[in-house]
Amino acid sequence: MRESVHAEVLMSFLVSEELSFRIPVDLGYDTGDPYAVRMTFHLPGDAPVTWAFGRELLLDGINAPSGDGDVRIAPIAPEGLSDVTIRLQVGGDRALFRASAAPLVAFLDRTDKLVPLGQERTLGEFEGNLEEALGRILAEENAG
Repeated sequence: MRESVHAEVLMSFLVSEELSFRIPVDLGYDTGDPYAVRMTFHLPGDAPVTWAFGRELLLDGINAPSGDGDVRIAPIAPEGLSDVTIRLQVGGDRALFRASAAPLVAFLDRTDKLVPLGQERTLGEFEGNLEEALGRILAEENAG
């Protein structure tokens, strides 16, 4: 049986050093794809944009700079639970967001209660559909 966790957080979309605005971002996690989290950004005047990436990347990025591809997450301050930056990149286009770590940690805690980190492989449904899930993630990333 598939289960999911959802949350909405407000993030700052950092357009430049002088300009930023707050936007709602939907966080999603589904046991049908237990390695990934999805963030759907609701930018004013545009259709929502969804990015899927590793749940572990989000967890790691709250504590230390993480990611070396299209998604990079890093804490603002090296000590304690601080805000984080989330940088998304497609080709030469980049978007930078800033979020409080607390709601991200709360979301990750809820996903961990559903599927403990490191136990994703125990979900038989996922193992049977691994190629389909990977194809879906790659298609979403290429469309995003």
